[in-house]
Amino acid sequence: MRKKQAQILIVDDQEEILFSAKMILKKHFETIFTTNSPKKIISILNENEINVVLLDMNYRIGFEDGREGIHWLKEIKILSPNTIVILMTAFGKIDTAVEGIKMGAFDYVLKPWHNEKLLETIDKAVAESRKNSKKPVIEKTEKRYFVGTSPKIKQAYAIAEKVARTDANVLILGENGTGKYVFAEFIQQNSARKNEPFIHVDLGSLSDNLFESELFGYAKGAFTDAKTDTPGRFEMAQNGTIFLDEIGNIPLHLQSKLLHVLQTKTVTRLGESKARPLNVRIISATNNDIKAEVKSKTFREDLLYRINTMEINLPSLRERKDDIVPMANFILENIAEKYNQENWHFEENAAPYLERYPWKGNVREMENKIERAVILAENNTISVTDLDILDFEDIQENDDNPLSEMEKTAIEKALFKHHGNISKTAEELGLSRAALYRRIEKYDLKN
Repeated sequence: MRKKQAQILIVDDQEEILFSAKMILKKHFETIFTTNSPKKIISILNENEINVVLLDMNYRIGFEDGREGIHWLKEIKILSPNTIVILMTAFGKIDTAVEGIKMGAFDYVLKPWHNEKLLETIDKAVAESRKNSKKPVIEKTEKRYFVGTSPKIKQAYAIAEKVARTDANVLILGENGTGKYVFAEFIQQNSARKNEPFIHVDLGSLSDNLFESELFGYAKGAFTDAKTDTPGRFEMAQNGTIFLDEIGNIPLHLQSKLLHVLQTKTVTRLGESKARPLNVRIISATNNDIKAEVKSKTFREDLLYRINTMEINLPSLRERKDDIVPMANFILENIAEKYNQENWHFEENAAPYLERYPWKGNVREMENKIERAVILAENNTISVTDLDILDFEDIQENDDNPLSEMEKTAIEKALFKHHGNISKTAEELGLSRAALYRRIEKYDLKN
């Protein structure tokens, strides 16, 4: 049997998985690469024209939420857009794999796999890779950022543009979901380092025993599972930018280790004595009250001075009400583009509901609700029901508020349509039965 011309990379931390997959695939495909460390993906992609990556979603014992797989999927799509990614996951973790497909993965396979299914999926992926390679090269467009008209957000972006032209360390403050990652990326893209690595580290997800090995790297033999010399995130960011997200969550006893790296601009891998020089721009972020933590002695004052040469506050959506509807339209346009669809829009009456909703999760919550609505809606029109923004308790309105009249009319129409059936009416409006009963009483809609 003639082997198909294709270069396939298998990434998994279990040697038996790598061996088994390679034995199956090498009978059918020309070149098979394997690695037990996802950190080697970048160098392998840089040195070879990889058609398909078979990517495991978990690499550390006790961490089985698939976040590492999602992280490396994003890295692959940025570095090698024509490379097709197939995710490997265990049964029961399919939700995370589906999330990966939404982010650009081609498909997923379950472990343990059926050989025929694995080969069939790889075959389709190779065919897709060949299609991609025949597509004309399109100039990469500049990523669009939504700024808005709110004075607070315009001020934040104005500061960001100025500080981006320097190498000053930046601390971004803001509630969960206000877009701190996107803002850090904006600074990187407007800096002289824009063509260099941008490495994101979620410090809140790192356990104490993995903190040093993940950030600083380790030498072969430094600990039981250290099978190869491995660079840490700081080295991976060399000449570029490292984004230290949720920096306020670092335990006090580890803050001194990070401070040493920032002060000396060097990093020493675990198991080595050699200090390696660093040329890295530091951007940090937290949703904590970092100054209160300094006062309570849970965050080192000298570390705060190191990371906040420039401090920028991102406002919540509650502080930029005028931006809510334009931002929703911007997000809808991007999501529609992601799904290769056109002409999506919100119903005419959606705007006041969007503005009234509290958006406790800020931009992240808005993105999630709009993407869900795009999946559920019909005829490219998103209703308030599709958005699921009707049922919340802290509505502040009075009898003169036009929203009250709109909501009352919507409930009346739905009740009439379903002949007073509470369950069907609640389902159409996206409300619980209890919430619907409260509104019926409020608007005196009882028979």
